[in-house]
Amino acid sequence: MRIRPARLQKGDTIGIVSPSSPPNPENLERSLKFLEGLGLKWKFGKHARKINGYLAGTDAERLEDLHDMFKDPTIKGIICSSGGYGAARFTDQIDLQLMKENPKVFWGFSDITFLHTAMGLYSNLVTFHGPMLGPNIGTDTFQEMSGKMFQQLFEPMELHYTNAISELTAITSGAVEGQLVGGNLSLLARGIGTKFEIDTKRKLLLLEDIGEEPARVDSLLNQLRMSGKLADAAGIVLGDFAKTETKKQWSLTLDEVFDHYFSDFNKPVVKGFKIGHCEPHFAVPLGVDARLDADNLTLTILPGVK
Repeated sequence: MRIRPARLQKGDTIGIVSPSSPPNPENLERSLKFLEGLGLKWKFGKHARKINGYLAGTDAERLEDLHDMFKDPTIKGIICSSGGYGAARFTDQIDLQLMKENPKVFWGFSDITFLHTAMGLYSNLVTFHGPMLGPNIGTDTFQEMSGKMFQQLFEPMELHYTNAISELTAITSGAVEGQLVGGNLSLLARGIGTKFEIDTKRKLLLLEDIGEEPARVDSLLNQLRMSGKLADAAGIVLGDFAKTETKKQWSLTLDEVFDHYFSDFNKPVVKGFKIGHCEPHFAVPLGVDARLDADNLTLTILPGVK
């Protein structure tokens, strides 16, 4: 059983960090009004608005901000400003024991998947896969439902995903329970062979990605297959795969790729979840028990806070 962080209260202060790429400054400023609407205060990490090429500051600076937010007793939760690239560059230097001893809400996705996996493995912490400030919350496309998903941080609530939210399709049938883990497919594949290799044994594996054409998704799934990560999983939750179109004259479709890997999987696999680089974005806690029912096309997830 992973450690669930304490729920947030109105008036709490949220720490804003940039573990990967720098956020769009204008979108970041607009997103602060959303935090205000939740009744939250915020505090930027010392380096959270820095720009170092495609990175938000140096590795040392981004790591320092992350450590500072977990150390600071006035910070009750942490939200990432953006994804992009860079979190994995310092993951092996993170004081994961510090996070275990100071469990807090930690929220983000995409490149942040590497941090989710590390915290799950070595801090035993429930973290949250959800939209971020710059690329999501501060944009005109951010939807009301995406905003409502933040309510799960203020009270323990069971999440229920059905066909009413988006069209779901079962690739294989059955129902199974397990701890929900995963996130961005590319980042999960990059972790193979490192100490931050995801543990999928008897777990529900969530996969999503953006900008990867079918051949690339194929290669990433094949990496998970050959490393045993697919076979170890109890079931597969396929989230949103945005901008996967290819300009090649000949290509398999993304659905054909999924069918190749999962049609004979003999474990529940359901695709079509609006989890990932999409709107609405159904935010979920990682590391809690969940139930995937491919026969009734439902995903039920236990609360992420206590």
